[in-house]
Amino acid sequence: MGFLSTHVLDTANGLPGHNIPISLYSVSKGEGNNESKLLLGTYTTNSDGRCDHALLEGDAFKVGVYELVFSVASYYRERGMQLPEPAFLDEVVLRFGISDAQEHYHVPLLISPYSYSTYRGS
Repeated sequence: MGFLSTHVLDTANGLPGHNIPISLYSVSKGEGNNESKLLLGTYTTNSDGRCDHALLEGDAFKVGVYELVFSVASYYRERGMQLPEPAFLDEVVLRFGISDAQEHYHVPLLISPYSYSTYRGS
């Protein structure tokens, strides 16, 4: 059975992204292309920049479209970094699809106050 995991790396400081709030949503389209989001869970990264448990697994891990929302500005402000108001990156939203519920989907996020990147990890 597949599962979803994530990992945040602070490339500006060369550290794991510790204590970053994350929200996970499922995204569905209804009539007329109206979109709805359902909050599936909230998480906080540990000292290694990971979540202690899979974000989705078992019967909850289904084919579909999802969003991970990472609170990046709050992380940098807690580290004492002076950011403009509003911050260039406040929340990073990653929308991705799960097409096979039998596979492991790992969605890493590499961040700095002014950029981010992601990829499908292993």
